[in-house]
Amino acid sequence: MNDDLAPLSARIDRTNELLTRMLAEVAKTPSTHAIFVDAGYLYAAAGRLVAGTEDRRAFDLDAEGLIEALIDRARTIFADSRLLRVYWYDGARRRIHTSEQQSIAELPDVKVRLGNLNANNQQKGVDSLIRSDLESLARHRAISDAALLGGDEDLVSAVEAAQGYGARVHLWGIEAPEGRNQAEPLLWEVDSQRTLDLDFFKPYVSRRAAGPYEATTIRPTREDVRFVGAQIAAKWLAERGRAALQELLPGHPYLPGSVDQDLLVEAEVLLQYSLRGQADLRRVLRDGFWEHLQGQY
Repeated sequence: MNDDLAPLSARIDRTNELLTRMLAEVAKTPSTHAIFVDAGYLYAAAGRLVAGTEDRRAFDLDAEGLIEALIDRARTIFADSRLLRVYWYDGARRRIHTSEQQSIAELPDVKVRLGNLNANNQQKGVDSLIRSDLESLARHRAISDAALLGGDEDLVSAVEAAQGYGARVHLWGIEAPEGRNQAEPLLWEVDSQRTLDLDFFKPYVSRRAAGPYEATTIRPTREDVRFVGAQIAAKWLAERGRAALQELLPGHPYLPGSVDQDLLVEAEVLLQYSLRGQADLRRVLRDGFWEHLQGQY
């Protein structure tokens, strides 16, 4: 080789070596996904599907249970990926959290982002928040996949921005009783589409009415709820065995949607008290359930 070309060849070799190392590191880096929820779309579409109305005042949404179900669904879809967090976008007067939004914000792995509500209770600024987060996370390689639960055409720019930095955007929709509740341009832009059906939302949406237990029973103590969680866990373990326990433990602190719903229903029967909308007691119930199971492992 010509002596004049030797330094150039050495630099090329070093560059190739660095590229090889970099690609090896990238290959070892686990994929990461995040879930983006447009709460305005969620309440309207899920309310109409399950309760027959879009009026939030007419039904209760178990946001905590639903978020865990969304996380569980994402875990099955993105099997080799880890969750970054759930982003929950909603509107509020002067961007001040309501009590419900505050409860959601206190959930693990959940970030609440608020736009404004105008005089007609319409969200303003939510789409721009979604775009900002999607674009920023994709640009910094914080996520490889984004599950977007929404339907507004204004989200097209958010999808395009994230895709421009290499992230894949997967649109999740809510079954519509008739017609569509997602804009066609949005459907055209995303990398994949999925529809969550009536059975998925039924456990988490109910028409607002006096609960069957609340009228006659005082609120149970946290200790009572924790004990009931442990009691149900003991029964669960006796029925399913240690093999089922070993499958459940890696998902801690989350429970599969079906297990969580069974836990809620059985606890309400034992306590004779409705835990719907009682986010703090729901967490204590799950803590009692998990503490008993982990003590047996």
